[in-house]
Amino acid sequence: MGWRDKIQAQPTILIVDDVPENLSVLGELLQPIYRVRAANSGRRALQIANASPPPDLILLDVMMPDMDGYGVLAELRSNPVTRDIPVVFVTAMDGTDDEERGLDGGAVDYITKPIRPAIVLARVRTQLELKKARDILSDHNAYLEKEVASRMAENQLIQEVSIHALAHLAETRDPETGNHLRRTQEYVRTLARSLQHHPRFSAYLDDRTVNALAQSAPLHDIGKVGIPDHILLKPGKLTPEEWAIMKTHAEIGAQAIAQAEADSARPVEFLRIAQEIARGHHEKWDGSGYPGGLVGDAIPISARLMALADVFDALICARVYKPAMPMEEAYRIIVGGSGSHFDPDVVAAFVHEFDNFKRIAATYAE
Repeated sequence: MGWRDKIQAQPTILIVDDVPENLSVLGELLQPIYRVRAANSGRRALQIANASPPPDLILLDVMMPDMDGYGVLAELRSNPVTRDIPVVFVTAMDGTDDEERGLDGGAVDYITKPIRPAIVLARVRTQLELKKARDILSDHNAYLEKEVASRMAENQLIQEVSIHALAHLAETRDPETGNHLRRTQEYVRTLARSLQHHPRFSAYLDDRTVNALAQSAPLHDIGKVGIPDHILLKPGKLTPEEWAIMKTHAEIGAQAIAQAEADSARPVEFLRIAQEIARGHHEKWDGSGYPGGLVGDAIPISARLMALADVFDALICARVYKPAMPMEEAYRIIVGGSGSHFDPDVVAAFVHEFDNFKRIAATYAE
């Protein structure tokens, strides 16, 4: 039921008392205005309160056999289904200690017997109006939360589509790609999740960063749009001069992403990570990579993960200059690169996740 429906619905009041005459008096007073349900024991009151729909207000006698009003109130408040139903105590007791005990337990008001009709109706009306306002606010907040979640999901989708559109710019000029983007994205995600609890990586690889890593991975070769066709599309081996130009794609990509981040009104985490990946995914653990010749932990974690994912996918896929390599041979090359090309702990994660790597390769095969 939406909040507009709740405005129009006739409220239901549950009256609870073990004396039939008291139930009759309250029932006759309230029935012309409200729906009234009655219970002559605490246990029966709890059954009705847990039914659907629940009452909007409970008028609860305190002094009852078996389970008194305090016990009923405690049960109501401990149950998520009934804890928000307002409860007004109706009792012959008039001691302030009893009143404080009821209010401390969660009662919203206290009416003493013998009841005075005008007082009862006024207190009931006040509590129902307060409940209606709370219900409207709660439903409206739930609607807003749902709307915010929907807008965030839509924005996330737009962002992901935009990233892939940019990444496909490189694809359209690079014959080596295809499902390469999707496979390397999932390889990176798999490695990151595997290393989340490793002492060297746990401080960095929280869930948010893992998602940002996977989101950023498709942009790793965006810099290839700046490489001339006669080099990028050359079927044979590159000359040393051509290879020097080809290697600039790492810095070209990083600079392009850095400019995009600079144009943003505020820092964007996935762009920062994308910049690290674009610049550093050809760095090697022993310092023999490019463009910076970084060594060991100086290479960003994001780039270390991407390096392994990128090399593995290049090995198992056919290129214009080579056939596809069998999985087990690619596995041996990656393991053999531990401590030289790759971070040893990243290689250990690859070994542990090798079955998942094979599954990803099969799922996103060319």
